[in-house]
Amino acid sequence: MDDLARPANHRRLYGVLWILLPVAVVVGLYWYGRVHTPNYETSLFGQRGNDARLLKAQLGSALLGLALIQLFLALWMYRRLPALRAAPHGVHTTHRLIGLTAFLLSLPIARHCITAYGVQLTDPRLALHSLTGCFLYGAFVAKVIVVRHRRWPGWALPLAGGTLVTAIALIWYAAAFWYLNGFQAPGL
Repeated sequence: MDDLARPANHRRLYGVLWILLPVAVVVGLYWYGRVHTPNYETSLFGQRGNDARLLKAQLGSALLGLALIQLFLALWMYRRLPALRAAPHGVHTTHRLIGLTAFLLSLPIARHCITAYGVQLTDPRLALHSLTGCFLYGAFVAKVIVVRHRRWPGWALPLAGGTLVTAIALIWYAAAFWYLNGFQAPGL
């Protein structure tokens, strides 16, 4: 009996460790962003100051567009769009490639944000942007874990993917939209 319980306990421990990995990413990014001394002169592809903010707003808008395409493709793949037939195999490949592109596009934006500004909690907009930015990469790790380990319940993948799209939309709203809208975003 004890030998039968051991594999179940190992599976539970293994599951807990996989759950802790996204949390560790969020906490690690938050910690780094709080202890790191911001360098407001950090460049993004050679751009500084307002030029860097404009470039980040443009890249962030492209990232949001990719995230919305990802959402559409996921809904199609999982047959949640009644007007469309089952997605052909190419849609799955396209979904993966766009996901990789979105992830890679997010990295220079995130690197600039965390090195130039760190995690700031001084006002609601900055706090929303900073905390959601940390959470975004934890959500990304969670989504990869759910996709790769098929033992998760059926609701886990839509939750992870939806959380990722929501985080991107919140970050875009609190930064790119705010900047492109003349430093205004309703509610912030």
